[in-house]
Amino acid sequence: MFKFYEFFAGGGMARAGLGEDWECVFANDFSELKAKSYRTNWGGHELMVEDINKLSSDVLPPDQVELAWASFPCQDLSLAGNGAGLQGNRSGSFWGFWKLIQDLNLQSRKPAIIILENVYGTLTSHGGKDFESIARSVVAEGYVFGAMVVDAVQFVPQSRPRVFIVCVDEKLTVPAKLLSSRPTPSWHPEKLIGAYNALSEEIKSKWCWWQMPELGAPLSTLDDIIEHEPNGVKWNTQEDTDRIISLMVPLHRQKVFAAQQAGRLKVGTIYRRTRGINQRAEVRFDGIAGCLRTPSGGSSRQTVMIVDGSTIRTRLISPREAARLMGLPENYILPDKYNDAYHLLGDGVVVPVVAHINQNILLPLLKAQLSVA
Repeated sequence: MFKFYEFFAGGGMARAGLGEDWECVFANDFSELKAKSYRTNWGGHELMVEDINKLSSDVLPPDQVELAWASFPCQDLSLAGNGAGLQGNRSGSFWGFWKLIQDLNLQSRKPAIIILENVYGTLTSHGGKDFESIARSVVAEGYVFGAMVVDAVQFVPQSRPRVFIVCVDEKLTVPAKLLSSRPTPSWHPEKLIGAYNALSEEIKSKWCWWQMPELGAPLSTLDDIIEHEPNGVKWNTQEDTDRIISLMVPLHRQKVFAAQQAGRLKVGTIYRRTRGINQRAEVRFDGIAGCLRTPSGGSSRQTVMIVDGSTIRTRLISPREAARLMGLPENYILPDKYNDAYHLLGDGVVVPVVAHINQNILLPLLKAQLSVA
């Protein structure tokens, strides 16, 4: 088994995605509520609950690890956030993590691979300067690196694009099959290419265009994950449902009408947003949920709308449905309180996305080193 650190661990979703090929030797999170879920599902003897800015490398086990995973807080980088970027109190905790990496490097025991995961806004925050700061820091510690944007909708029925920065010790041999000579549309959209083009030539010389296969399996839809007798939530009254519909502009009311005419049960999701001074409800019936977000991320909780002819019912998305949208297994134990579960899941990383990166980049890369040795 390969060894790894899980920073900003939350409920251990990166750990779930990495699977049985990996052993977690140290995990860290600031939240005691999330730590409770981590311990419930993983045992958690390796978990330390503490502000990462207060940690020193002395608390890390002496094991040489192959990977450090860091899904650092997104609130200050999110397009829905406050715009503070890497100088913010939350997203700025990246620097506490990076201080640990610097210390490990001085001790000649830096991780062979680092993965940094965050929201799409990481690429454009402060006009790209935050991404440049991350890139410069990575190169300074002797890593080659490259970023990918992976939308969870390729794996689960949730629209959730995230940036994954994969950093590899420059002394390691990177198999040619893991690299592309140019950006590929599947993983390198226009904004990522723009962020790369803004980097200095020195930093670009350490850049990798990572290559992964696309999925060929049929995609699941909301119909596959919905609970028709949900636990943890109650159906809204008819008055509440009518009020939600009243918040829709004609375009979205027309979507509801079309769902009524479909001749079969239709499942949609709704977000409430503020447009100017008015609150609006926006619905989608394309079989895909909007991105799960916590209120601290700048958005409301997601509402499910089920339309069956003249019958229209609404309620909040249930904790188990949200867990399914994150790709967690059915036996993953969720917090008892709704808000605790929603916060845990909305801050997490989608499990099958982690698994795909693991199977197609991390394991091939590490196994290549074994064959060289």
